[in-house]
Amino acid sequence: MNNNLNSYELSRRWFDFAFDNPEKVSPNHVAIYFFAIEHCNRLGWKTKFGFPTQMAMDALGIKKHQTYIRYFNDLVDWNFFNLIQKSQNQYSANIISLVSDMPKNGKALDKAIITHAANQTETNGQSNGQSNSSVYKQVNHITIKECSVPPEGENALYFYIAKSFHTTFYNYKGSKSLEKAIVSDWTKVIRLLIENDKVPVTHLIAIKMFLQAGIDKEKGVDTFWSDTIYSISALRKKSKDGVYQIDRIIQTTKKWLDRNPEREAMVYESETNLNELING
Repeated sequence: MNNNLNSYELSRRWFDFAFDNPEKVSPNHVAIYFFAIEHCNRLGWKTKFGFPTQMAMDALGIKKHQTYIRYFNDLVDWNFFNLIQKSQNQYSANIISLVSDMPKNGKALDKAIITHAANQTETNGQSNGQSNSSVYKQVNHITIKECSVPPEGENALYFYIAKSFHTTFYNYKGSKSLEKAIVSDWTKVIRLLIENDKVPVTHLIAIKMFLQAGIDKEKGVDTFWSDTIYSISALRKKSKDGVYQIDRIIQTTKKWLDRNPEREAMVYESETNLNELING
């Protein structure tokens, strides 16, 4: 078993690559790569494993052997697959391993998501004929509990992430501090996490799901963090040894996702839904 493999990280690295190289990738590349991840997962994350060509073609609906091989070879050339032993024909298996030590880039995609959300918010503000300075003064005392959509001047991406965390905490604790929580205070923390701390949006979504699972007392879930974290600002607090709380939570969340791979699909579905919400 290869303990370094994690479908969450492999998936993120693929989409970082795809965003940086849109002229290269196609849906067939995506299908073959993610079917290989699924196959490896079902085999217990073996370091190297047989990846039968005909099995993959049948599962993915690819009819021509030449078509499959062309896309498969691209994934080898791009260093997503390490080809250990080449198959003799379409009815035998390639022996491959999933490459897990590719550079963790992704800044272009993260920046694009953030910029797009910011531009969307700025456009809405301009259409109302208001400047950012005047708008921010108006939202200073608006509580996040009373808002279902971003107040004017607030970044939509940051708001909806903050709102999701607040709803989870408030439904669980319902304290006065959560009742009076100010929108701009919570969105500021989300902005710092994303822009300063470089925490990917998918990680924040996964953390929120993990905390909710702890609150719901799901079987096998470590409830330490769901019993400890009650506000968004707590994520950026440091422990006595100087480590940010969120760094510890991310590691625990990754282990939870490893044990519950079906939740990874839910993370990316939630990200898609979030982008659709932002874009109207």
